[in-house]
Amino acid sequence: MSDYNCVILLGPTAVGKTAIGVAIASHFDGEIISADSRQTYRHLDIGSGKDLEDYTVDGKEIPYHLIDIIDLPAEYNVYNYQQDFYKAFKDIQSRKKLPVIVGGTGMYIDAIVRDYQLVILPENEKLHRELEAKSLEELGQMLLKEDPALHQKADLKEKDRVIKALEIIQAKKDGIDSTSIHRPDIKPLIIGTTLPRPLMWENISIRLKERLENGMLEEVSSIHESGISWERLEKLGLEYRFCSLYLQGKISTKEELYEKLFIAIRQFAKRQETWFRFMEKNGVKINWLEQTQDKNIRISQAFDLVQKNLNIDL
Repeated sequence: MSDYNCVILLGPTAVGKTAIGVAIASHFDGEIISADSRQTYRHLDIGSGKDLEDYTVDGKEIPYHLIDIIDLPAEYNVYNYQQDFYKAFKDIQSRKKLPVIVGGTGMYIDAIVRDYQLVILPENEKLHRELEAKSLEELGQMLLKEDPALHQKADLKEKDRVIKALEIIQAKKDGIDSTSIHRPDIKPLIIGTTLPRPLMWENISIRLKERLENGMLEEVSSIHESGISWERLEKLGLEYRFCSLYLQGKISTKEELYEKLFIAIRQFAKRQETWFRFMEKNGVKINWLEQTQDKNIRISQAFDLVQKNLNIDL
């Protein structure tokens, strides 16, 4: 029996994750679960880089999940994602298909891999203040006393997570239980892909120019005209924030828009890579592909990893 039952393909923006993930799903009879925080929203197409045409390989449509599932101005968060992910994962497994998770939203992926204990809790400000006042060591001892097997030791390094776990325990003692969906058995083979910074910056520049030429400003304007406030669009960040600022006259020229967005997207890519390193420091094994612009080489390496580790004989 394989130690793994799904594949996660992660990486920063503009490194070709979708193409590699779709190739894996096509080759190994899988279905995609997106891990992109903005692609969950309908009508955020160009700016979020959905590229839905990439989900067709040799005339075969690869099924995908958690894309276009919610409308603005609704808020969608990591708790919503975790619950929807569990449903999609169970659905894919029930049809004997391979779940292939593809994306770059580190918190979404980490919430699945390390099983964030996210529940809807009533406000208990008194308890929260009491826990915040304690040291991380004190909190860790309290958590281990309540349930030594509740969290891996890595979780005891993060104060916010320890506090949340203790708040959940207290809520259950008070008779308030989680409305969360039970986590399925998730054993991911995690594959990472990135590129050297100069290549990544070049890809970001090319893609940004293409999106501006292909109607990204018009997309943002249309969403606003449909009744979505500039404030809500700005909250989406990056392309939607800066395009909104331009359309409001707060950015003067398209040249300035490009420059500001180019810098912001580069900074975002760095933060993504920082998050993945954080995951590795907390015990998450990521199998990194060769840093080459040639996607075929990376796809071949990904195929080898999947075939070897999932015991798939194709």
